[in-house]
Amino acid sequence: MLRRLRPTQSEMGEVDRAALVQAERRMRFRYQAPRSVSCLVDADEEPPHDADEDAMDITLTLASLTHAQVVDEVHFMRKIVIDGSNTAGFQRTALVAVDGSIEVNGKRIAIQSICLEEDAARKVETKGSEVTYRLDRLGIPLIEIATGPDMRTPEEVREVAARIGSMLRATKRVKRGIGTIREDLNISIPGGARVEIKGVQELRLLPLYVEKEVERQRSLLTIQHILNERGTRPETIKVVDLTNALKDCKSKVVAAALSKGGKVVGVALLGFEGVMRSADGKLRLGAEMAQHAKTRGVQGIFHSDELPAYGITDADVRAIRGTLGIEDLKAFALCADEASRAEAAIRVAVERANHSMLGVPEETRDPLPDGSTVYSRPLPGASRMYPETDVKPIPIHPGRLKGIHSRLPEMPEQKVVRFVERYGVHQQQAIQIVRDGYEEVFEEISSKFNLASVAARTLLSTLPELEKEGVDIAELGDDRLLEAFQELQQGSFVKEAMSSVLRKMAEGASAKDAVKSLGLQKVDLSEAESIIAAIVKEKEPLVREKGLAAQGPLMAPVMEKLRGKVDGKTASELLKSEISKLLAS
Repeated sequence: MLRRLRPTQSEMGEVDRAALVQAERRMRFRYQAPRSVSCLVDADEEPPHDADEDAMDITLTLASLTHAQVVDEVHFMRKIVIDGSNTAGFQRTALVAVDGSIEVNGKRIAIQSICLEEDAARKVETKGSEVTYRLDRLGIPLIEIATGPDMRTPEEVREVAARIGSMLRATKRVKRGIGTIREDLNISIPGGARVEIKGVQELRLLPLYVEKEVERQRSLLTIQHILNERGTRPETIKVVDLTNALKDCKSKVVAAALSKGGKVVGVALLGFEGVMRSADGKLRLGAEMAQHAKTRGVQGIFHSDELPAYGITDADVRAIRGTLGIEDLKAFALCADEASRAEAAIRVAVERANHSMLGVPEETRDPLPDGSTVYSRPLPGASRMYPETDVKPIPIHPGRLKGIHSRLPEMPEQKVVRFVERYGVHQQQAIQIVRDGYEEVFEEISSKFNLASVAARTLLSTLPELEKEGVDIAELGDDRLLEAFQELQQGSFVKEAMSSVLRKMAEGASAKDAVKSLGLQKVDLSEAESIIAAIVKEKEPLVREKGLAAQGPLMAPVMEKLRGKVDGKTASELLKSEISKLLAS
């Protein structure tokens, strides 16, 4: 299925600015529709079904946990989204509750709204002007929680997100893992503007995204100040053909564009010298301009603050300035691509440069793995919302709310207290278990196998260590962890070998096969005594010289022979006994 999507007017006759920008990109969207998880609703060829009642109950549960005020009747709206992530060109969303709050470190954090909406399609790949989506995720119910502007530090943002995540998991209806909870960060600083970072997935990176966005906005405010002090005026967009001036240019980008019949176009940017990329690299307006240009399908732009470089020589720079009719050292930007794309790209780049005199633009940005972000689209406005006439309203009766209140789940802090009292783990361990979403598997291991301390160590230390080593711990779901602990409880191996067993299981082996292939079958005491006695006999001169102090140096060869087959405490006791026997003989 291949589609193009176009913006539509809101019920007030307005067209959303973000939708307009998306439409200008003229993208095509191809959809993969797996038979087992797709239907005619996904293809927008059948009216939507009624809202899922179970999803509504979960949303009402969260509303109760956050003390939010539930609306009397839930009405669905259409939110215009034409980036291809929804086949219909809009996303359905409904306001369920408002004016709630949570407490984090003794501070009240407002919950402005709680909505129930549908998830988007999953992006598979982008090739040129065509994006491929898979429909297996489209329409799955999501809860959207909007907090108030109450967070003041990057770390506080992470703590609030962790608190909300733990409350969601308390419902036992949220999966654990990257992508199951996604955060949209709205960040502003004094003098700046609200910028939304869309779809951050890793909790630990939240402070970094906040810090880098604050740094970016401060940089843009510095650029604004410099330009205003210079008296720089918005540049009239006069696109000049630079193809002839650069026909012999050795730049790979320029040469590739010209070889395909493309053009090089450029613009003068008088007064922008030194702010597109400053000598210390702290001012990077050029990067902002390039990100906007890329939305028109080009690889990027070149600008005078970074040239000569990338195959563009001093002679080329002089030829560019001569063709543009500007003096030495004056700023310019250029783009090389197919003619219409190059011109469209350089125009939006100049528009972004001109906006820098007004300060920080409101926009939506996409997160990158290193904590930085890239421009996506303008910040959408209220004009993208209009009523959904194909989904029935849902009255919320008092009896339904009363039933929700009567079966509210255990809150995270209550779980922490119970874990400490019932299973004897340290309070900080209990807090981290709940925060990381391991409470269910921890409790099952602890109650079923009486291995709470080993479970805590495995979940909080062993799994992160394995992940750092490159092990795919996503393969070690709750069922697999329970399988490993069952083998441990049955005596198939000792707890010191848990890391090795899990590493093997992450490769696809069962717990039994992992123990067998690693040679970790637990040995009986008599066999362990024989192995240790042989080592002590072999090192008799050392034992005679050091006495019981030889136990330290001998533990290494003992554990090398018995690691994973006998626990460390037992091995130490047997070694001490064998040394004592030798010394007494």
